[in-house]
Amino acid sequence: MATPDIYVQPGTPNPLFEKIVNSPRLNPSPKETQESLKRSFAKYLASDNVSPPVGKLFDPTKHLTFEEPTYIHTMEDIGYPSSNGVSPVAVSEPFRLFSEDAVNIMRSEILDPEVQEKYSYTSDIAPKQIRGYAPKHAKFIFEAWKHPETLSIISKIAGVELVPVMDYEIGHINMSVPGKKQQYDKEVLISEEDEEAIVGWHRDSYPFVCVLMMSDTTGMIGGETALRTGTGEIKKVRGPQKGCAVVLQGRYIDHQALRAFGGQERITMVTSFRPRSPRVRDDTVLNTVRPISNLSDLYGQAVEYQLENAESRIRHMLRNIRESMKAGATDVRSIKSFLDFEIKTLSHLNKEIVEESMVKKGCVGEACVEANKRKKIE
Repeated sequence: MATPDIYVQPGTPNPLFEKIVNSPRLNPSPKETQESLKRSFAKYLASDNVSPPVGKLFDPTKHLTFEEPTYIHTMEDIGYPSSNGVSPVAVSEPFRLFSEDAVNIMRSEILDPEVQEKYSYTSDIAPKQIRGYAPKHAKFIFEAWKHPETLSIISKIAGVELVPVMDYEIGHINMSVPGKKQQYDKEVLISEEDEEAIVGWHRDSYPFVCVLMMSDTTGMIGGETALRTGTGEIKKVRGPQKGCAVVLQGRYIDHQALRAFGGQERITMVTSFRPRSPRVRDDTVLNTVRPISNLSDLYGQAVEYQLENAESRIRHMLRNIRESMKAGATDVRSIKSFLDFEIKTLSHLNKEIVEESMVKKGCVGEACVEANKRKKIE
């Protein structure tokens, strides 16, 4: 019996996806990764092997203004093994993604009074977040992040084919609005207890995120994303301008969003992504999102996509078993490997579905505690 291909090494792209794009190898040098990604941009974007658009409000010819990032940092660039995550890519430099008109439409949707009232959350690592409002109250935002041309861009920068984790995680908003004007001191270094962070040190719940800047950054000082490298040093990735974005493999890198100085607002939109292929590992956890979510929606959608992936793997294995029985050569090792994988995957999912009575609303601090523990160990 043929061995199923779900047990690929961490980060290995879906074999079907490799037919569309020339994805980087698992252990390339940073230079090789850069060159491979650049070569495959045009080929991927020209491919017609994509899903149809989900609506008619978002028009990529008007609303996408994509420009390649000047550089894409690999995991090796920042001191991590390339096999740490689901892709060798760590983080991109800011790149232009959406037009100003598109961002203004998005702003009008998230700043709607009903959205602000019904979908706002606060936590111990972020003062104000808005989530779970799309597509009901933000059809344009929903279409923009689900459009195949948008997904092709994000996937190519990430080095692996991605889709939004689930609808609930489309367009998560982090907000820092003007208050008392703050002065910037260039002599102050980032520390573990940096009080100027909008979102404290943490790792994301999902493999990749795309962070879109929705504010005018003219004259803004600060607002960067700080990363903790594999050697424990702090690296800052410059903040994007309005309409620009950064792609980050945030599940595997400790990071925090730094406050912008000068009394300006800083509104960023974060959409989370996972590998499209059910045969690429999924290390999703829900500890950073349970306390700031409608658990019925979060749990329902998380279990739905996980079961859909399991169904795909089971059907694939079932075909192999039927073929092997016809050939009279059942592969016991392959069967046990498959069952072990599914047991571990569903057991992990079971641990993430916590009874609502056990969830402390707004308490995401454990993610920061874990980040600090990793710092001490390193």
